[in-house]
Amino acid sequence: MLTDIACRKAPTKDKPYKLGDAHGLYLYVLPSGFKSWRWKYRFGGKEKRLVFGGYPEITLAKARQLREEAARVLRDGGDPAVSKRQRAAEQTAMAGSTFEKVARGWHASQEAGWSARYAAIVLNSFVNDVFPKIGKLPITAVTTPLVLEVLKPIEARGAVETAHRVRQRISEVFATAIGAGIASSDPAAVTKRALGRKPKGKFPAARTIKQARAVLTESERQPGHPLTKLASRLLALTAVRSATLRHAEVHEFEDLDGDAPIWRIPARKMKLGVERKQDDAFEFIVPLSRQAVETVNVAIAFSGRNATGLIFRSVRNARKPISDSTLSKAYREAGFSGVHVPHGWRASFSTIMNERVKEEGRDGDRAVIDLMLAHVPSGVEADYNRAAYMPRRREIAQQWADMLTDGLAPPAALLEGKRQHG
Repeated sequence: MLTDIACRKAPTKDKPYKLGDAHGLYLYVLPSGFKSWRWKYRFGGKEKRLVFGGYPEITLAKARQLREEAARVLRDGGDPAVSKRQRAAEQTAMAGSTFEKVARGWHASQEAGWSARYAAIVLNSFVNDVFPKIGKLPITAVTTPLVLEVLKPIEARGAVETAHRVRQRISEVFATAIGAGIASSDPAAVTKRALGRKPKGKFPAARTIKQARAVLTESERQPGHPLTKLASRLLALTAVRSATLRHAEVHEFEDLDGDAPIWRIPARKMKLGVERKQDDAFEFIVPLSRQAVETVNVAIAFSGRNATGLIFRSVRNARKPISDSTLSKAYREAGFSGVHVPHGWRASFSTIMNERVKEEGRDGDRAVIDLMLAHVPSGVEADYNRAAYMPRRREIAQQWADMLTDGLAPPAALLEGKRQHG
């Protein structure tokens, strides 16, 4: 067997030669003087060689250790050379693999199947809530407690559903890392049980017109930015989805000074499949009540977006809309936690107006109310959903607005205190 002295003093020769150790391990000496450890073994009936590395960087003792590890792989039925390449690939993949790097790679791989708006929502959830806490960490250093440090603040602000969605996205990132050999487990998987239960069934919502008025009255009475209050008022009047409201732009509102004012919502902002979002035929038209028009005009004037751009813009960044938690926070601070949420206006409108038309003996209006909520029945063409029953839809929108705003201050009154909030 070789000694370290023999390895160190091995002379150079005109041709490469071997200095044998034991069990197939040998030191290979080149005419240049470079020495490397190699191991000869047989796999699948063929003689193969595995290079462990140069000497003296890899000592004799280390070379024997590597030989024994390789021999163990061989005894277990594996090819040591293949195993070495796999380890090298894993190490290369892990080098510089921060959570943010892997997450952005996952996002890019999924983006083609998403709408542009949804892709932005997913990425923003990482940028705002995840990357600041664990983005710079190697993905293998992210633990279950660290994932909870990301999720618990989201839950604490009342966005339980969002916390669960972010957890699922983090798990998807780890699934990608596991598939690439970068990570071996998903620390986000077990955090599901540590989060509050996702709300099931319908969103909390006011179920009577009296309760609905109370939500607006109390939330508008609280200190807050005027655009937040105007957004809440318009959301209640139109019963559109909160995301649609937050992304509303000036050019979408037509005939505000005429007899048939409308909000023409582009298909890409509707809750539709990716293909339909790209089809202008699936745009949605919302007939506007007198009160809705007044609210829109006040909001546009206050926001300073007299020609183009977002109406309900973020205070921090005028190019972005108010966040999805802004209205939720306003309702919680007004005392309606668990009672009413922004999305609840759709349920309020549906419940209250369906009861009203039933009392009036107009059961046929149920389909009209469904249509006003942009519920697309299976097999119904876009043109039908966009324009059908428009006169009746406009009447119902006005009835709803008259009931909802009875006793409320005009929209312009919501601008009071704008100097301290603007």
